[in-house]
Amino acid sequence: MISSWRRNKKANRVARRGGEVETTPTELIIPNQYRCPISLDTMKDPVILSTGITYDRENIEKWIEKGNVTCPVTNQALRTFEAVPNHTIRRMIQDWCVENRAHGVERIPTPRIPVSSVDVGHVLQKISMTRDPEKCKELVGTIIRLMKESERNKRCIVGNGAARTLASTFYSFNENEGETVISLLEELIGGLTSMMPFDHETDGHLRSARSIERLVWFMQRGSLSCRLNATLILKELISNPRGHQTNFVETLIASEGTIEGLVKLIKEPICASSTKASLVIIYHMITSTTNFFSSKNMIVGKFVDMGLVSLVLDILVDAEKSICEKSLGVLDVVCRRDIGLNAAYDNALIVPVVVKKILRVSDLATEFSISILWRLCDNETRESGGGVVVEALQVGAFQKLLLVLQVGWNVNERSKDKVTKLLKVLNLHRSKAECIESTDFKNLKRSF
Repeated sequence: MISSWRRNKKANRVARRGGEVETTPTELIIPNQYRCPISLDTMKDPVILSTGITYDRENIEKWIEKGNVTCPVTNQALRTFEAVPNHTIRRMIQDWCVENRAHGVERIPTPRIPVSSVDVGHVLQKISMTRDPEKCKELVGTIIRLMKESERNKRCIVGNGAARTLASTFYSFNENEGETVISLLEELIGGLTSMMPFDHETDGHLRSARSIERLVWFMQRGSLSCRLNATLILKELISNPRGHQTNFVETLIASEGTIEGLVKLIKEPICASSTKASLVIIYHMITSTTNFFSSKNMIVGKFVDMGLVSLVLDILVDAEKSICEKSLGVLDVVCRRDIGLNAAYDNALIVPVVVKKILRVSDLATEFSISILWRLCDNETRESGGGVVVEALQVGAFQKLLLVLQVGWNVNERSKDKVTKLLKVLNLHRSKAECIESTDFKNLKRSF
């Protein structure tokens, strides 16, 4: 709420010219006792500290969260950080707002009482102890509802270990007990999604083989929101490796339906978030696999058989920046294996799309595109071909790569080395293709 309002008060004086009524702007002043001493704005949720000074709850909590242990007004040390609601001041502020509503003042709503650590601990203890799925689901729903009420509630709930309790409960219930348990597990997945990133203990529960298999199952067969949430949790786990990351990836790969579920989310996307999460998981599944050549080939082969290369190229045609970067990253790691490279060769979109993304999306997308183009041209050169190189020249790769070097685009040294080698290869075939004139790029803008 703003600190003051402008209003026009009709004057009783009538101007001599034309009988016009003059208006004089005046200010509606907020009484000082209704202002928060920190922000000087009207208090929405006044609370009293142990020093007897009233503040707006949001402002004083931010003050304390920054590590301050004194009262901002009196500078006295706080005996306790507990803030007691000042109902008297709140009602006075609400009455004042009602009295001045004709001047545009809105009545502040009665604030909800924030959840306490004791309340949270009590609910979490009940969740841990109950074996009744209906009752457990109701309690989990209470936790989720309280988190949605305010950021303060969410911090309190997460800070009291709610994620650990939900992860442990997710592990302990048996989905074979019926639809009620499945509904409970979906509720737990939804709650866990809002508590990311996870602490070490929560992470440990969710990285167990049983939890991974369940997350994969819900990623495939759950409701739309549950499929999205399960995918987001898997992305969180694989993107933030802890000990035994290789074991986690191997368990994920071995879980029935993982690859099919991820490819389905790309083929039939729920939303942009599900597409991004799926691409991140695929990228890490390939790059985090054990270094044995056969293992990586096996993973890439499965994705290729599911049509991943064609799906990614279709996405790249008109993808937004974040999805484009992730798609190119997946295509790059897939093309590091012969089976993936061969699948890319068989797709007519590969060269035009990859060249188009150079200097068009971001520095990261440019690096991935250069890497993919290098793999395509280098492999073809070694096999004494020339089709891809000529096609690259025809769609303007030579001019774009020159710009990367000449303009000093922000790419790493490895990419610049690949650009130099690509230019040498392309230059050998320039007589075979009619290249696009460099003037076609005169309106090209840098990404910064």
